[in-house]
Amino acid sequence: MFSGIVREIGKVDGIVKHGGTVTFHVKAPALAPDLKAGDSVSVNGACQTVTATGRDTFAFDSVAQTLRTTNLSLLGRGSPVNLEPALRLGERVSGHLVSGHIDATAVVRSRRTTGYRNIDFTLQVPDNLRAYICDKGSICLDGVSLTVKAVRGSIVEVTVIPYTLDTTIIKGWRSGSRVNVEADQIAKYVTLGVSKHGGGQK
Repeated sequence: MFSGIVREIGKVDGIVKHGGTVTFHVKAPALAPDLKAGDSVSVNGACQTVTATGRDTFAFDSVAQTLRTTNLSLLGRGSPVNLEPALRLGERVSGHLVSGHIDATAVVRSRRTTGYRNIDFTLQVPDNLRAYICDKGSICLDGVSLTVKAVRGSIVEVTVIPYTLDTTIIKGWRSGSRVNVEADQIAKYVTLGVSKHGGGQK
């Protein structure tokens, strides 16, 4: 489990392809010394298993399914990535509970400066996620816990404050950027429970 609070922006330092799997090596001086093989780490919101560590680097393998459903397949050498280690029991959850299981990718449609360096982003999400996204609800985008500002059909709007812009890869989002999306788990379970008990629309 994660909380959607990015601990470090890492940098892809190497990519090795073998079959349908890709091994990524990531430089992360702040995070790598605390990781060991077998640990879970969120990479752009996707839960990945650490396979090896170095002084300031770690490696993980992404399988074909992960590459198909996330933006990890778009990474190249030098690409920045949002990183968060798995939560420890008893830790404060400053964002919201995040599983690290990406539902789909969304596409950034617009970027607009508002207020003091705040940025409003609009993103188009797949139709099958619309039931789990609501105004003022939580959403995890590229591993960052954010609050939904507005929903208009398949368009979701979020506001990102300067601190988050400075400490995550969101500052690099532009129109057309593909972003990993994990919808709120509570919304998923509530929707599933209602549908199973006949509470859906007739």
